Amino acid sequence: MPVAVVFLLRTVVLILLWGFVIAAVVAVRNDIFGPKPKKERAPRPARAPRPARQAKPSKKAVLPPARVAVIDGPLAGMSVALSSLPITIGRADDSTIAINDDYVSSHHARLVPNGAVWLLEDLGSTNGTVLDAAKVSGPTEVHAGSQIRIGRTVLELQP
Repeated sequence: MPVAVVFLLRTVVLILLWGFVIAAVVAVRNDIFGPKPKKERAPRPARAPRPARQAKPSKKAVLPPARVAVIDGPLAGMSVALSSLPITIGRADDSTIAINDDYVSSHHARLVPNGAVWLLEDLGSTNGTVLDAAKVSGPTEVHAGSQIRIGRTVLELQP
């Protein structure tokens, strides 16, 4: 066989081999981290306006939170009573509040009792946890009426 044909065949085999290697790396990456979320989303349908909030009571009459309720998202209407045990939130089945959402980590956040107050901790989630429009970076005190956004779900501590 001429040298040029052998060189051409070796080059084609080498290119195919690298193509398989790259395809394998991409497949393993998708298995470990999941597919990249789409950047463009369809606009959300308009929601009915929320009723006006009542005036907050004075500091002396503030009631401690007694439950955490899901007010928006796929689990809307669900609530969990607060006790002396931590509340775990995430996609895992062993979470106290299991949220089936692509933007929620398996172990996303945790509500921990600390005396008379509750602390919200983000457990190193990919998309973060938001408390009253501020991203949670460390253990943060949560009061009754505070809203927690995790993925597409909004939770609220209620008295």
